[in-house]
Amino acid sequence: MGRRLVPLTLDNLQDLPKRCRSCVFWELDPVSGEAAVKGGTPALEKEAWISAVLLDWGSCGRVAYVDEVPVGFVLYAPPAYVPRAIAFPTSPVSPDAVQLMTAFIRQGYQGQGLGRVMVQTVAKDLLRRGFKAIEAFGDARWKEPACVLPADHLTAVGFKTVRPHPTYPRLRLELRTTLSWKEDVELALDRLLGVVQKEPSLRPL
Repeated sequence: MGRRLVPLTLDNLQDLPKRCRSCVFWELDPVSGEAAVKGGTPALEKEAWISAVLLDWGSCGRVAYVDEVPVGFVLYAPPAYVPRAIAFPTSPVSPDAVQLMTAFIRQGYQGQGLGRVMVQTVAKDLLRRGFKAIEAFGDARWKEPACVLPADHLTAVGFKTVRPHPTYPRLRLELRTTLSWKEDVELALDRLLGVVQKEPSLRPL
């Protein structure tokens, strides 16, 4: 089984699930996001966002392929590029961290260590850029796949709560710890990435 992870660019954006290519939950602030959905332009807004981040900051994601079939992705960026983050009660993300926005692994490819490879690849990339951690907003009342990751799954893979909140705690994962994960954490990570977002969702906070 051949596995490879490549940086997300405009050339391979089409390899993301269709619902994710047209989801701008994180990429736009709540008002602009709703306007894009109503105007039928979320896919164009997503492409414009990725293009702008690539030009200004560099790669903001990884796409995973197994035998040349796209099976997952992870998206991340400094909080300055993530307007939705400001709307969360536990913002801002720490200045030495990058925000984990969303991630996904297709059903049938979970539980094979792919999640570990994805996040370790991101960790190595961010360590080279001088960042120390990944932070994410978790949903403590998560019930169904959405754009915000379930908080309990984040803690299961090693994230620690740095700012508690009854609904949207902010959690942090030190990057160096991701380079020596054990098997149980790998499986938990695969479960985490496998439950993320079945349908685009722009819900009020």
